[in-house]
Amino acid sequence: MYQTVGHQIIVSYAECMGVPLFRRRIQGSTRHHKLSYQRTPGDEVEDMFILLNEVKKQIPSVTAVSSGAIASDYQRLRVESVCSRLGLVSLAYLWKQDQSLLLQEMITNEIMAITVKVAAMGLDPAKHLGKEIAFLEPYLHKLKDLYGINVCGEGGEYETLTLDCPLFQNARIMLDDFQVVLHSSDSIAPVGVLHPLKFHLESKQSNSLSGNNKTNDLCRENISSVFEVQGVNLEECKAPGEPDPEVNDLIEVSSHRLHLSKTEKDNTFSICCWLQDTSGPPTGLQGDLKLILRQIELQLEGCGLGWEHVLYIHLYISDMDQFTQANETYVRFITQDKCPFGVPSRSTIELPLIQAGLGRAYVEVLVANDQSKRVLHVQSISCWAPSCIGPYSQATLHKEILHMAGQLGLDPPTMTLCDGGSTAELESALQNSEAIAKCFNCSISTSAILFVVYCSTNIPLDERPKIHDNLDTFAKQLKLSHLDKGTKPEVLDPIFLYILVPDLPKRALVEIKPILYVPETMETPEETSCQLSSIVAPTSFGFQPADWHDSCIQKCVIPGKICAVVLSITSVVAMKICSDSMNADWSNNNHQNFLTESQMKRISRFCIFLLNKTIIENDFSWKDTMSLRLYFPPNLHVPLETLSNLFADGFKELDQMNGGTKVGGKPIFNLVPVLGAGISAACTNDIITCELFARKS
Repeated sequence: MYQTVGHQIIVSYAECMGVPLFRRRIQGSTRHHKLSYQRTPGDEVEDMFILLNEVKKQIPSVTAVSSGAIASDYQRLRVESVCSRLGLVSLAYLWKQDQSLLLQEMITNEIMAITVKVAAMGLDPAKHLGKEIAFLEPYLHKLKDLYGINVCGEGGEYETLTLDCPLFQNARIMLDDFQVVLHSSDSIAPVGVLHPLKFHLESKQSNSLSGNNKTNDLCRENISSVFEVQGVNLEECKAPGEPDPEVNDLIEVSSHRLHLSKTEKDNTFSICCWLQDTSGPPTGLQGDLKLILRQIELQLEGCGLGWEHVLYIHLYISDMDQFTQANETYVRFITQDKCPFGVPSRSTIELPLIQAGLGRAYVEVLVANDQSKRVLHVQSISCWAPSCIGPYSQATLHKEILHMAGQLGLDPPTMTLCDGGSTAELESALQNSEAIAKCFNCSISTSAILFVVYCSTNIPLDERPKIHDNLDTFAKQLKLSHLDKGTKPEVLDPIFLYILVPDLPKRALVEIKPILYVPETMETPEETSCQLSSIVAPTSFGFQPADWHDSCIQKCVIPGKICAVVLSITSVVAMKICSDSMNADWSNNNHQNFLTESQMKRISRFCIFLLNKTIIENDFSWKDTMSLRLYFPPNLHVPLETLSNLFADGFKELDQMNGGTKVGGKPIFNLVPVLGAGISAACTNDIITCELFARKS
């Protein structure tokens, strides 16, 4: 975990910088060997916890920890774990930066560092120890070209000791004597270290430091600004999995208020929970969310699963002003201790829940019954991509599908929204998404299956038409950049869904949620232009195939693997579906004329018919469905319960006709109230929008 070579000199950093230094002798050892760290007594990471805990006590104004992590997940995750436990923010501004550029930047900014350990092919202890990085830079790049080494030593190729830099305002360190020790005389990659024996400080100010620039031997008394931290870890914490007493102390909720839905796929499925009939005792957003999360927890337990099996969480709330309170409740259920394989990714959106007759919270979770997920969770603030400080991650990869957390147009190092309106936020959100995708060796320009774009009502009307154009332009530019780098991208043809919502976190104007296909092998993906197979879906509900049906459907199909479908029912389509009972005002979006229940029944059957036709013709079945969301506007003036019953009855009829799906005791769909939805940000006036995602086992 720690560099120990050259530690004798660190004591003088306090004098050079004019800040206090806290240090502790390492008492632990490496006991927790997995990549993601969990509190382990006797582990060397606990020494860092004790040390930083003492810093907090002595200097309460300290709120963050800065580390030089560039590429090591092992070290970054351990720093983040300690920071999380102490309520500190982890800063890692070097994270994921280009090492060649970073090395040059260090040299340009006059960081004078010498090598104190070498352990790589091409680095000779006799020649290269004690040399400045500025002197070695050309040679390091040569070794990179020859052997692929990390020019900043991130692979353990070398370690350095800084003797001067801009932060050393008082003095620089002058090395007087040292000893070279050969640890390994391997003929290919010998290992050697440089141990400082004597050094002195050379003042940068007119008055000499400590009276004069006398030589310091390593036994001299500690200067007053150095604090030696002793003691053991007395941290009190609950055992992992121990329930929060408040979590179990929930207000009883009658069964008619609590609603659940669940898809029927065996190994990857969605569970959705919401409250209806808000006339009951008011519990507020936190109370509603507690009830819902506890109910989902019980559903998971009933399947022999837990929060560690959750891949993704959609957190819908009624008021973004209460985001902090919602988060406080959320983190009491979903914790890193409960999710040793990585916390779920998440998107948080404000929806018109109250207007739709729902409670103040609505949660959907995507669950896998195995533990093969790969989670990217970076809590450190960096220049790479926005941090996720807490139990939610940037992205989760499971069975070749990358589920990315909702991305805002944040500037990563400051974690503030970028200026320039919705188009600037969109571009920043796409850049952040691309940075995350690169960690999985893919790109949003070539691997995206589906883009869900949440648009705030605060976006001016004249800006909305530009959003899709800008997204398309950004993707094309990324594709060209891949060509410029000599790679031939195999491009998927993604589908787009735009959803109009009241508000987003941080008052953002845009949030994007990409879903990507990341094949386990780098073979060329099969044709994805959604060619129809020879299978013909049986006619149902009295509908006959028509050419105009294709205009309602967007689909991205990877044959034998993935089928994503967005079905849009606009007022024009509704006119065609219900031509015998709907007047022409509907074609002009005149919602003065409300849909009748019989018309809505006809539309629900058409949705099921066309979805059924699409998945069957592409060799999928309803049993492959991972999620099915039905977006509807509250001004539809069809009660949610009625809408739910119409679709539930429709699926039962379908099951009776061809055995295509069994709804069991719960619906397989989620009804999601939104202010609008559609295939364009400029036109989000769909009556119903269906989003289906299916994957072969």
